Amino acid sequence: MSEFISGVSYEECKTTADWLLSNTQVRPIVGIVCGSGLGGLAEMIKDPQIFKYSDIPNFPRSTVHGHAGRLVFGTLKGKPCVCMQGRFHLYEGYPIQKITLPMRVFKLMGVETMIMTNAAGGLNQDYKVGDIMVIKDHINMPGFAGVNPLSGPNDDRFGLRFPCMSDAYDRKLRQLAHDVAADLGFSEFVREGVYCVLGGPSFETIAECRMLHMLGADAVGMSTVHEVIVARHAGMRCFALSLISNRAVMDYDSHEKLVSTIVAQLEHNINN
Repeated sequence: MSEFISGVSYEECKTTADWLLSNTQVRPIVGIVCGSGLGGLAEMIKDPQIFKYSDIPNFPRSTVHGHAGRLVFGTLKGKPCVCMQGRFHLYEGYPIQKITLPMRVFKLMGVETMIMTNAAGGLNQDYKVGDIMVIKDHINMPGFAGVNPLSGPNDDRFGLRFPCMSDAYDRKLRQLAHDVAADLGFSEFVREGVYCVLGGPSFETIAECRMLHMLGADAVGMSTVHEVIVARHAGMRCFALSLISNRAVMDYDSHEKLVSTIVAQLEHNINN
């Protein structure tokens, strides 16, 4: 129940947002969440100002190897941004409302567009390791069991009680991603598909993978969906992509260039 969990009430989220705003001159309009092994995107931010999660009031701490556990403020291609180097997962033991707290903090800081990245397992047999999948829809498996970040009393200051998720992943941003990919010569390995989230931390069995693929999932992972639900609840636009990977370490340069170029073109998209 969100209002009874420390660090997720409106007042506590506002305390965190106000603390960050008082400690940085950056007023971000774009929020970026870097997935496992994808934190290099934050290294592209100009004039970075860095806050460790452990220093931020009410913020959880990332316990996953490969997640730096810090917020990076600055500009990316001229756009004021805040980037999470490391996110939080159900399998770390946090309540689901605590996992998604940063989305609400970002909203209170003025963020309009959220960009999420993750490393995911490919279920679609046409996908290759290293492909980038633009997420067009998701399957929230924990949600089938009632594990949803919006469970509990709703605070109308965050959003409506029953938010629609049929448009969770912004169509214009997805098209922008394909246009950018074509311009960069990346179209050959940029896909579009459905992402399925599981609780983890154990990986899926062969039978589970077959089932998920039969349900329409193209990739599977343990993140992103909960953040998207809360971001959409708060009225932010969402764009998300998965790097199809079976290895912990890979070459992510194309992924970073794709995201940074999308950010560079966001202003034109917003004006339209």
